[in-house]
Amino acid sequence: MQPPIAKIVPHEIEKHGHVRVDDYFWLRERKHPDVLAYLEAENEYTEEMTASSAELREKLYEEIKGRIPQDDETAPYRRGDYFYFTRYREGLDYAIYCRRHAGGQPFPGKPDDSVTPEEILLDVNEIAVGHDFTSVPKIMVNDSGDIMAYAVDHVGGRIFTIHFKDLKTGEMLEDEIADVTSSMVWAADHRTVFYTRHDPVTLRSFQVYRHVLGTPASDDVLVFQEDDATFRCIVARTSDRKYVLALSDQTVTTEVRYLAADEPAGDFQLFLARERGHEYDIDHLGDHFYVRTNRGGSQNFKLLRTPDPGTDIDGWEEVIPHRDDVLLEGFEPFREHLLLEERRNGLTRLRVQPLDGSPDHEIEFDEPVFQVTSGANYETDTEILRFVYTSLTTPWSTFEYNMRTRERVLLKRDRVLGDFDPALYRSERLWATATDGARVPISLVYRPDLASRDPEHPERRGPLMLYGYGAYGASRDVSFSNSLISLLDRGFVFAIAHVRGGEEMGRSWYENGRQQHKMNSFTDFIHCGEHLVAEGWADPEAIYAKGGSAGGLLMGAVMNLQPDLFKGIVAAVPFVDIVNTMLDETIPLTTGEYDEWGNPNKKEDYEYILSYSPYDNVEAKDYPHLLVMTGLHDTLVHYWEPAKWVAKLRAVKTGDNLLLLKTDMGAGHVGPSGRYERYREVAFEYAFLLDLAENRIKTNDQP
Repeated sequence: MQPPIAKIVPHEIEKHGHVRVDDYFWLRERKHPDVLAYLEAENEYTEEMTASSAELREKLYEEIKGRIPQDDETAPYRRGDYFYFTRYREGLDYAIYCRRHAGGQPFPGKPDDSVTPEEILLDVNEIAVGHDFTSVPKIMVNDSGDIMAYAVDHVGGRIFTIHFKDLKTGEMLEDEIADVTSSMVWAADHRTVFYTRHDPVTLRSFQVYRHVLGTPASDDVLVFQEDDATFRCIVARTSDRKYVLALSDQTVTTEVRYLAADEPAGDFQLFLARERGHEYDIDHLGDHFYVRTNRGGSQNFKLLRTPDPGTDIDGWEEVIPHRDDVLLEGFEPFREHLLLEERRNGLTRLRVQPLDGSPDHEIEFDEPVFQVTSGANYETDTEILRFVYTSLTTPWSTFEYNMRTRERVLLKRDRVLGDFDPALYRSERLWATATDGARVPISLVYRPDLASRDPEHPERRGPLMLYGYGAYGASRDVSFSNSLISLLDRGFVFAIAHVRGGEEMGRSWYENGRQQHKMNSFTDFIHCGEHLVAEGWADPEAIYAKGGSAGGLLMGAVMNLQPDLFKGIVAAVPFVDIVNTMLDETIPLTTGEYDEWGNPNKKEDYEYILSYSPYDNVEAKDYPHLLVMTGLHDTLVHYWEPAKWVAKLRAVKTGDNLLLLKTDMGAGHVGPSGRYERYREVAFEYAFLLDLAENRIKTNDQP
């Protein structure tokens, strides 16, 4: 079968004296019959060219599904008078939100199904009937526990409708708020909800509204509007539930407003006025506001507190000082303790700081690479902390931890069905050296009995998949994956390159991977790949790479810089047409991301972005095998970016390596919403890689 060839319609774009011709600009017309026909033709071609792996895909799908308990539920967490948990049932795609009354038990207690009946709050499977896509990011129950709000998106474009349910009667309320974000929070009167709206064109969340139950949404009151197009808004509640927060933020600047939760009709008060480069977040407990801030050169953040935000910040009490080697990522206040979420030497940490001045301590773990985060801690008047732990070899595990006695109790560890034995797998931390001498961490997992590391004999090495992201300061921490076992058990090594652009090594790691330093992300990834080959971890003829979204940009840039390093690449929803996107202020995220990528309206930024933009740097050369995944309704990275990229690659590239585009015609940025379709998508990607590793895949000249 011959690959689809997109028609060429030259479109001139002039900026800063540069004239660029974009032959595939027309693919932006989402509803045009020619565009839809092209995407469908690409899907047919992809299916035809991977038909030989259909049996393998089905086998992988059954393996992945077979390891995951289809009847399962999360560890219940306590909030107020109830224990909340989420259940899944075999054959059903979506979550079922449930709760049990605590029955007067003291905190934390345990739910007792013999004492209190279970309530089903929301069965997402029921509201998903008749829809190809359904997303309910969360439910929000008011403080009195009798009304639930939830937001639904049936398209995948992140445009939600908020619904309300009376939990006493089980009836839906007439209140309905359409065309909003999923950010919402209850006030303390149990009847007022604050939520955010987005700009209908750019989808920038920029307005905070107040809704009172029983009143039409058309009467909702606008309580705050963010007029700076580089900022977005969300709403939240403080840990002690005393205040509602309206937060405005962009890449390097924050501004917070607060309102007493029991006075929802009042006016929000400004906490600290925005200053360019000042990032902060706040919480409240007892008589104090706690403030995590990077003010005064505190690049890795410090923690302050004050009883009165109206006073000069320079006089506020310092609780946790700034440290050059530790990034303070977050905090949670409890009655007698502070929980500090920190990052040191590339790993997440939890540290407990008693408020009475007693010595602090870190919760210890013995694996070389892991991820630990705070869990569902909705009660502050306690010494019991909940946290979640995982690693490349340890399934997700929920613990309760006594911050005074240091006793920890495992509440739930995700089960892996079948013959999974964690002792068969080994994880390690490696370090590659970047061009400028920076040490780049690599996390790695493999089966020693199947994956042979032999620097002296390359022919004995096996395949390796290297994953990367490197943007927005978002660290790509390790976690357990049921599906990954299917690769590891076939001799694959899996590695994560923690390149600059994330915050794995502190805030400077991010600063050195954005704007005019963005090239570091790409060269870091290349050096990680080269290091893994040189040290014997990967067969140089069987090393593969994967990245999604901004990680897809990473894939595209790496392909252009060093096309012979990786033999196959999976690029999911790849942000590859970055120049055109960042020049179009009508596209979601654009104006809010000038501080991430640069503002191409400035000549220096334009030329730097143009120098690495994957779409603009496609050349006539051999590229690796490439599988590109996208969603028609993606509003974060629009489908036309990968579609244009693939069209240009088809027209320009040399060689016979496979080039595949797979568009989900009913999903957005995160792919399918149902869990079974997600299993199938992973199975498709793995089959692509395994076919390459086993040299069984057909190329374009072998139909």
